[in-house]
Amino acid sequence: MEENEVFDAFEIVMEEIESVVETLREEGADAFRKDELDGIAETINRIEEIKKFREKVKDLQKEWERLFAKEVAESMQKTSKKRSISQRLERGLRTPEDYFRLPILGSLVELGGSAPMRDVLDKVYKKMESVLNEYDLQGLHSTGRPRWENTAQWCRNSMVMEGFLTADSPRGIWAISEDGKRFLSESEKGD
Repeated sequence: MEENEVFDAFEIVMEEIESVVETLREEGADAFRKDELDGIAETINRIEEIKKFREKVKDLQKEWERLFAKEVAESMQKTSKKRSISQRLERGLRTPEDYFRLPILGSLVELGGSAPMRDVLDKVYKKMESVLNEYDLQGLHSTGRPRWENTAQWCRNSMVMEGFLTADSPRGIWAISEDGKRFLSESEKGD
């Protein structure tokens, strides 16, 4: 297996984890409708465990990227060319979560530091419209919302854990932290 195949494999694993979480959310919603409190609590615990596991996989993915940074960059350039040519995208070709990092941070700064999720996602879409592919724009089976929004929300979750976004903002509000502002500023200087 070559380096870029390993990178693609990580993307597939991340996508499968997201799919499992979506299924669990559906089960939780069903338990809520049936007023099964034990089922709701169990589902929440399983989702939290999977989120922790997902972060471990993400750390491994980042370690792999560090080991093969140049090869991964070349692979991503080739992959983006394939995306525009092919009619049906192969599994694992969604835009990676990390591509959403700077657009989310930049959007939050433009929105004054914090904003409702929908406002942030609208700005992120405008910034990433040329990057998103057909696969990203497909609606998820469970929610009907575009896959890229789900990926952006996972990115937000990762940035909260990393301290780039605040963990204590009100529900539905995304807010950038001082560390996030510093990271964005340093990233913009590097461009």
